[in-house]
Amino acid sequence: MSNLTKSDKVRMRRIFEENGLSPDDVFQHRHFVIIKRTGIEKIQAVNNIEVEFSEIVMDRDFVVLKATAWMDNRNVRVETYGEAGPENCKNSYYVMTAEKRALSRAVLKVIGLYSESNVYSEDEGVHHE
Repeated sequence: MSNLTKSDKVRMRRIFEENGLSPDDVFQHRHFVIIKRTGIEKIQAVNNIEVEFSEIVMDRDFVVLKATAWMDNRNVRVETYGEAGPENCKNSYYVMTAEKRALSRAVLKVIGLYSESNVYSEDEGVHHE
């Protein structure tokens, strides 16, 4: 997290604490933070985030799903996408991977954490040195 400002770190710590994330829910690389699937699910549950999926592309070699997420108590609604294909996915379960990516992005966006440049979900497939 060395690239984050002090105020960004404080904000992230507050979000992590408010959502009951434990060290097991987060992987901290020297350049970025990854929120694991367990952390995404905790954030979704704590904030009563609803998510609907719709099919954009459903092909044998490429899948794109749209996730629409909202929190009624904050009147926040976001749309985002998850994609999977041979270029960005090591397994052949493209629908599952696209769904996980779309869900993770939607949950992080709707709580405002996705805007942090060094915070990713486990399902992003982020490759840094």
